[in-house]
Amino acid sequence: MAKIAAFEQYWLEYEKWFEEHRFVFLSEIEAIKQLLPPAGRKVEIGVGSGLFASALKIEEGCDPSLRMRQKAQERGIKAIDCVAENLPYENQSFDVALMITTICFVDDPKRSLKEINRILKPEGLVIVGFVDGKSPLGKLYQEKKDKSHFYQEARFFSSREIIELLEQAGLVVEQIWQTVFGKLSEIKEVQQPKAGSGEGGFVVISARKIA
Repeated sequence: MAKIAAFEQYWLEYEKWFEEHRFVFLSEIEAIKQLLPPAGRKVEIGVGSGLFASALKIEEGCDPSLRMRQKAQERGIKAIDCVAENLPYENQSFDVALMITTICFVDDPKRSLKEINRILKPEGLVIVGFVDGKSPLGKLYQEKKDKSHFYQEARFFSSREIIELLEQAGLVVEQIWQTVFGKLSEIKEVQQPKAGSGEGGFVVISARKIA
């Protein structure tokens, strides 16, 4: 069952968080851009309110939350209803699929990634962005998850766990980048991402579909 109640009810709080942590958001965008090809048809799975898709110029997305989809549509994104485990797209439809801060909320991560594999063209790319559960930020979120509207039902994966899930879905991992170093409240400028994982709170991993 899709975990959408908090996003339906507290969507304004969700938007406000990104406004208050603007440089955290921009740092995450910078890390995603390291892996994002300039060309090709792209889609964001779990597009939410379209904040990431809009910043990355991605025109299509899907999400189970009606309120969040409406906000994404206001941002000019073609957002449709979906759950990640059963995507409403034809086989081999996209060159790139993104899943940004979404995998921690899906009911079946392995099936979700296999669905993404299905909708990717041969040599297509999936980009997964997430809060690393082994990072200081991930550990902090887990300690305080019961106090968060959004993270109460979340599962925080480590980078190793995401890599294993991608491989189990038949995808070949290519690049890993990280950002969000230090306390969120102290990030006052865009941070430059670093290759690898283990330091940054936000990690982005790309993996390719082999024809």
